[in-house]
Amino acid sequence: MKKFLAVLLAVAMVASLGISAFADDEYDWKAYEGETIQVALVQHTTSSAIESKIAEFTEKTGINVEYSITPEANYFDKVSAALSSKTGSIDLFMSGAYQLWDYSAAGYVEDLTPYLEKTFPGYDFEDLVQSAVNALKWDGVPGHAVGEGAQLGLPLCFEIYSLAYNKRAFEEKGLEVPKTYDELVAVSEALKGWNGDGSYGLAVRGARDWGTIHPGYMSFFTAFGAKDFAIEDNKLVSKLDSPEAIAMTEWFVDLVQRGGAPSWANYTWYEAGADLGAGKAAMLIDADNNGITQNWIKEDGPASAEAGNIAWAPLPVAKEGDTVYSNYWTWSMGMNANSDAKDAAWLFLQYFTSKEFCTYGSIENYNMDPIRTSVWEDPAFLAKMEQHEGYIDTFNATIDGTSIYFTPQPEFFVTTTEWAATLQDLVLDDGDVAEAMTALAATVNEAVDYIDLADY
Repeated sequence: MKKFLAVLLAVAMVASLGISAFADDEYDWKAYEGETIQVALVQHTTSSAIESKIAEFTEKTGINVEYSITPEANYFDKVSAALSSKTGSIDLFMSGAYQLWDYSAAGYVEDLTPYLEKTFPGYDFEDLVQSAVNALKWDGVPGHAVGEGAQLGLPLCFEIYSLAYNKRAFEEKGLEVPKTYDELVAVSEALKGWNGDGSYGLAVRGARDWGTIHPGYMSFFTAFGAKDFAIEDNKLVSKLDSPEAIAMTEWFVDLVQRGGAPSWANYTWYEAGADLGAGKAAMLIDADNNGITQNWIKEDGPASAEAGNIAWAPLPVAKEGDTVYSNYWTWSMGMNANSDAKDAAWLFLQYFTSKEFCTYGSIENYNMDPIRTSVWEDPAFLAKMEQHEGYIDTFNATIDGTSIYFTPQPEFFVTTTEWAATLQDLVLDDGDVAEAMTALAATVNEAVDYIDLADY
């Protein structure tokens, strides 16, 4: 019994050490003691978790970390300027996959593939959610899908897209959670005014930028069988005027017009999520973790007025039983190709994508979605997520159909902004969808016309 209790005590002590319980016997964490690295972070729950452990990282490695945390509205301009200077003024930076396409094409991003051959014992690369890892691989050829080529970054967290809904709204109105496209439109319309003046059925993004296209819209676009580009005669050719693209956009415009927010054209992640939490929107189609930020009930109180009333379901499909498709977003960390402290930076990147840190970030902190399979299987994580009804089941029903469904190409932000502008015009002005999408395809083709795939 004494031996048994001693083992339990030892296990408890190791667990209490949190992320300091790395295997050290075969790895020199002090190899770059005294070096300084610069890290650019975006304002996010991931960054909050990282910030809380930087002092421990410095204690373990002797590496000084100078970091900044910048709101997303200004973040990418700041990072782009730093990278384009080629001075190595930042060593590591947070990014999404779409931005990495631009940065890597300009030669700003270090390929992490060789570094992955020198990880510390216990890092367990295979435990990373591989779809998130593969979303950050690209061979640099416009039109080639992600999943092959250079490892442009490692994931810090990711998001899939799902339906979050207010249980109270559905109970009070006697409605069923929609499972098909037709049901989604009908229920969104039926929930107009469900909670007084200004309340409405469905929150989705509508601002005139790429962020409107990549969550719910692109997920449904893929489910309808539509594609953004095809390769024809060594050229990228827009397929935004295809019958599938037109049919999907007609449906989406009708959905927003009948059940969306009155000021939909101004909506980003923040407005859409806030409306769900405030009891204005009965449903939200966006990142699964957007609803999470509104539904937490923490020790210091509920995250929003509707915290505890929010639940999750997979995105509706054409008919029950069809595959649920979701586009993918990954907050990742890339390394500046012009850094003069790459090995020290690699220690930082390993440390903050390790099992130990990811367990801490998602169980003791609020970093979602976890990038480690072991965290998804951890009983402590599953218990923590019990307050978010349907979240785990929705993730499991969606993850196999989740990928980046955009075609990687260097004019991504130009073309998706034009796409969002066209969608706005259709919703607000009730124009002809086929005509507008045909004009959009022509504009997109002009933007990518200079790309000759024979040059790659």
